[in-house]
Amino acid sequence: MQRNRMRAGVERGEVQIGTWLTTVQNPNILMLLKSAGLDFARVDMEHTALSIETVGQMAAMARALDFPIAVRPPAANREWITRLLDVGVWNIHCPQVETAAQAAEIVTASRYAPMGLRGNGGLSAATEFNPLGTVAERRAFANREVFITVMLETGGAFEHLDTIAAMPGIDALTLGPADLAQDLGVFGTPDQARVLDEKRDLILAAARKHGKTCAMLCSSPEQVEQWRTAGALLLAYSSDTEMLYQGFSTAVKRLKG
Repeated sequence: MQRNRMRAGVERGEVQIGTWLTTVQNPNILMLLKSAGLDFARVDMEHTALSIETVGQMAAMARALDFPIAVRPPAANREWITRLLDVGVWNIHCPQVETAAQAAEIVTASRYAPMGLRGNGGLSAATEFNPLGTVAERRAFANREVFITVMLETGGAFEHLDTIAAMPGIDALTLGPADLAQDLGVFGTPDQARVLDEKRDLILAAARKHGKTCAMLCSSPEQVEQWRTAGALLLAYSSDTEMLYQGFSTAVKRLKG
């Protein structure tokens, strides 16, 4: 089986720029994004109508193209992690992680023994239907290649930041800016940007301290440059929905005068 391109990239210290998929369900969108020069796509199941069947098709396309997807499930629990890994997703973007105990459950669900207790699904898209090698070799390969990002989205989660960042099996750290701003009471206020940047700096410091990757959601090219310079390696810029809206609204303004 081929390696997880996202993990291989961050292990080389290479900045990777992707985007969110929230509306487009045709797996061919991955060919378009790769052709456009992006490095990955982050597929959102938490706030969209995307189904596990669609994500399974995207995962197969992603492996065929060697263009990685990361998937944010509706909840970071054993049921969703198991299903996503078994349909061939390498990278799980876990929402609403608030405690070290929850992070440990995510690791347990995402790795086979001795790292965890991931359920055994047998020959599947997760193994690219490849029976070569021993079961032990395939399990060890999967444990190495799975890439887990946790999202801290409440003020209370930051009380456990250092413990979560130190945990083997947690590969990357990030925050959910809108939900975090809401929890901190600064959403839509003049203090929002400052407070969120302070939390982002804490994420970066914890990632550096414990040798983990930092991921950032960026809404502008200036933010991409800001957090790339600061040391974040996984940068998700905008989304399919935002790009389509901006493109069509800009065109319509010109067309209608």
